[in-house]
Amino acid sequence: MPNATFYLAQEGSPQATVTGLIKYTVFLAQHFVKQGAKVYINANDKDQAETIAEALWQVEPSDFIGHNLVGEGPKYGTSIEIGHHGVKPLWNRQLVINLAENNTTFANKFNEVVDFVPCEEKAKQQARERYKIYRQAGYQLQTIAIENG
Repeated sequence: MPNATFYLAQEGSPQATVTGLIKYTVFLAQHFVKQGAKVYINANDKDQAETIAEALWQVEPSDFIGHNLVGEGPKYGTSIEIGHHGVKPLWNRQLVINLAENNTTFANKFNEVVDFVPCEEKAKQQARERYKIYRQAGYQLQTIAIENG
């Protein structure tokens, strides 16, 4: 059964900001790749995808993991591929980290989905809608509060 995990940002936490959420996404992507997953990061748009790619370049050299934007990189991809609405991963990925506000048409293409519930009310409502879509698609759902620190 596929799984979807929603990470809940806490008011006043670093992850409650756009920059903090991108840093947390980099942390999660590194974590999942170290466990052997091929990760797709679904950004809100091309600008955010490029920002995430840049954040992945800014890690310590010992923490660096190969990554590329969709359409760039080696033929069979890298451990982390970054895209946005309107583009698709070049090849099969096990896990998607979703930063897009309302694009969930990919839900049935991944065994594992990571999504976020931001603090802002409109964004929370969009997350609730994505939650419903995952549930209707047959995903086993869980929520995890992001620990500060």
